[in-house]
Amino acid sequence: MTLGWDNPTAVPTTTILLRHGDTQLSPEHRFSGLRDVPLSADGTRQAQAAACSLATGAPIDVVVSSPLQRAVATAVIAAGELGLTAVIDDDLRETDFGDWEGLTLAEIQQRWPAAAAAWRRDPEQAPPGGESFTDVACRVNRACDRLLRDYGSKTVLVVSHITPIKVLLCRALGVPLGTLYRLYLGSACINEIRWHGHGFATVHCVNDTSHLPAD
Repeated sequence: MTLGWDNPTAVPTTTILLRHGDTQLSPEHRFSGLRDVPLSADGTRQAQAAACSLATGAPIDVVVSSPLQRAVATAVIAAGELGLTAVIDDDLRETDFGDWEGLTLAEIQQRWPAAAAAWRRDPEQAPPGGESFTDVACRVNRACDRLLRDYGSKTVLVVSHITPIKVLLCRALGVPLGTLYRLYLGSACINEIRWHGHGFATVHCVNDTSHLPAD
């Protein structure tokens, strides 16, 4: 069994996971899964701040993005600072929240109290007309397998959303998918995982928003 204090000698595949900047739905914490909303002005500024921070760090070889426009816009800003072109991976899209799209959690709990309670404790429970976190994990893990296969020993900037990034963190930590309920990821936050083959990963950063201006 590989232990966390081991020091692997092979060059890892590094994934820097960047959540997109704010949209008009973000300040009110409204569910925006497949609802394809653009970045707000604040979100664009957040993306630019993240991009500038990343450009001053270790070299990045590839930028891969969710197809949703809030992620693509964030990825294009970052890729521009890095001198790269973003590649789209559809499996990195956000959860389909079905009938809950555009609503707040309070509104959802009022209209679907039993379904909301089940969804908040069981990753296999899907919103009405939507997608469970377990289903999301299946496709996000497919995307991760492709990243590790196609970009081995490289540093990849992955621009995505809350759920896919949480799925990747759970995979790297080797913890149950339900752990995602205990993770918080802010807008335009940076997370870093180093993958040493398929059997061992180390998480180096979670929810770093130090590049963003203080509120």
